[in-house]
Amino acid sequence: MQADYLPRHRFIEERLKGCGDNDVDSIILLWELIAEEIISIIGEGGFNSLYERSEFLTQKTFPWLVVTSSSSKQADERFSLLRLCREKQTSAEWFEANLKLLLTFTDILVMLIGEQLTIRILISAWENDTEATYGAGFTNEH
Repeated sequence: MQADYLPRHRFIEERLKGCGDNDVDSIILLWELIAEEIISIIGEGGFNSLYERSEFLTQKTFPWLVVTSSSSKQADERFSLLRLCREKQTSAEWFEANLKLLLTFTDILVMLIGEQLTIRILISAWENDTEATYGAGFTNEH
C-alpha cells in the first residue's frame, strides 16, 4: 500500500516502518498508545466502535484480518487477535494489513473530528516516540 496522498498517511506509514515488519510488540504498542488517547476522550465503547468499524472495512482487502471479538474488548486482551493474525501471515502481509487498518481507523476519526484534531491525537499518543524519531520540532510543526 502506498500512503502518499495525505501527510497523516505518510506519517503513519513511516511510523509503522520504523517499527519494522517483524516487530509485533512495537506495532501493538502503537495501537495501545492510540487506544489510551482515544479512550481518554470518547471512552472505551467509543474506541471499540471505531476499531470494529475499521476492522470491518479493512477485511474487504484483508479477509483474514480478525481483530475483535466480544471477549477481546478488555484492555489487556484488546489487541490479542491482531497479534494472532501475525502468526498466520507473512511479515509483509501483516504489515500491509496493519497499515490499512490504522489508516482506515484514522480516516474514520477524521470524518468525525477533522484532520487537525486527528493529527494532534496521533502526535499526543506517539509524542515520545515521535520526538525520538523525527525530532522535537515535529510536534510543534503539525
